[in-house]
Amino acid sequence: MVYPASMLSECAMSKPQAPSLDRRQLITAGAGAAALAAGARAEARTAQAAAQPVKLSTPCVVSTWDFGVAANAAAWAVLAKGGAALDAVEAGARVPEADLKNHSVGRAGYPDRDGHVTLDASIMDQKGDCGAVAGLEHIAHPISVARRVMERTPHVLLVGDGALQFALEQGFPREELLTPESRKAWKAWLKEKKYKPVANSEVRTYDRDLGMPGGKKNHDTLGMLALDARADLSGACTTSGMAWKMRGRVGDSPIIGAGLYVDNDVGAATSTGVGEEVIRNVGSFLVVELMRQGRSPRDACREAVQRILRRNVTRDPDFQVGFLAVNKAGEAGAWAVQKGFSYACCDATSQTRILQSESFS
Repeated sequence: MVYPASMLSECAMSKPQAPSLDRRQLITAGAGAAALAAGARAEARTAQAAAQPVKLSTPCVVSTWDFGVAANAAAWAVLAKGGAALDAVEAGARVPEADLKNHSVGRAGYPDRDGHVTLDASIMDQKGDCGAVAGLEHIAHPISVARRVMERTPHVLLVGDGALQFALEQGFPREELLTPESRKAWKAWLKEKKYKPVANSEVRTYDRDLGMPGGKKNHDTLGMLALDARADLSGACTTSGMAWKMRGRVGDSPIIGAGLYVDNDVGAATSTGVGEEVIRNVGSFLVVELMRQGRSPRDACREAVQRILRRNVTRDPDFQVGFLAVNKAGEAGAWAVQKGFSYACCDATSQTRILQSESFS
């Protein structure tokens, strides 16, 4: 993995002896220097352009990954009519949850190593109210169950059998979530039982047959943030978690402050990637607090990723974490550990915009 120069110590260099040059060499050297200078100026302009905030009109919605475009469309149908950000993010998150081509979210998600599809989700509104479920089986729309937890219980997080019991009591239908394709991939994985998260698998696994022996795919997240016409913020996060995870494993998505955080005075943030890394740093809360201190969404996400990289913990060197944020002014930004993280933006100007996040490699 390549880290930025700012994170590396400067190397001491001895001063070289200046060689003697004839006129032709001087001309050639001068041309080369001019080309290098021009290249440096071009790089500086590119960096400056990249540093400019992504400014969206209000209302707006942003979400992680390319498949966020379809989720944004459902959220935009709410926002464009003057609807609330909370209703928008729930509607948006339900789209990938129902998408049978999406193996990182919802009913088509790949199972744990024992063959159980377990879903996690969280939701948070402009008032700071929030709800979440983790390890939920047999319910296709965990984001809607999370909202019921927020609105109809005194609690924030329900897990496992208790979350399922609550969902059934609330009228959600019990369903078999392990699809034939997911079962095939799981059976293939059982032949070698290798477990290694793969960066950017949200893109690599979408609508692909991954039922090969030793397939190693890390399944992840749809994170969504919306700003409505009243300038209220809400967010949602939903996932089926890492494929072939240990039974009972829960990542950052249902953890308020890790996978999702909203502060209506400042902004909102969500995360994607290896959840353990995000939890260790309370990542989304950190991004929002950095925005409170005056950072742009982009710079706040960048610093949060830097914090993760500075932690001297045992991890796979190929891991990925990305953060996505939006502030009260409708500025959006993102940053990731490595290339490949994309996010979708939607406002009155464009409903299908996909941007590549900046990264440290």
